[in-house]
Amino acid sequence: MAKLLFRMRHVPDDEAKDVRALLDEHEIEYFETFAGNWGISMPALWIKDEKRFDEARELLDAYQAERSVRIKAEYEEKRSLGETKTMWDSFTEDPFRFLAYIVMIGLVLYFSLRFFLSF
Repeated sequence: MAKLLFRMRHVPDDEAKDVRALLDEHEIEYFETFAGNWGISMPALWIKDEKRFDEARELLDAYQAERSVRIKAEYEEKRSLGETKTMWDSFTEDPFRFLAYIVMIGLVLYFSLRFFLSF
């Protein structure tokens, strides 16, 4: 029976590609399920042979730990060079859209809380 190894919802394409390559490199058989036309199914990687699940899990855990360190280092490097996007950058790129979002957030909060705050 197949066993769930890795949920793929909201996973960047490069990470999904790396995980598939990792499993292929170690000759671990897997199959992939997709979200479907309406996006309601669970996209995931499943291990076909339960006996190799622990090995696959260890490989995936090691990969994710390495990726986490690498991505954090890349972010810190970009931040130190001033290349990360800030709220001020979002405002200066398109002030009308930024203010429209703020107004919409305010309206949602108002309509959500007005019954609780009215006495």
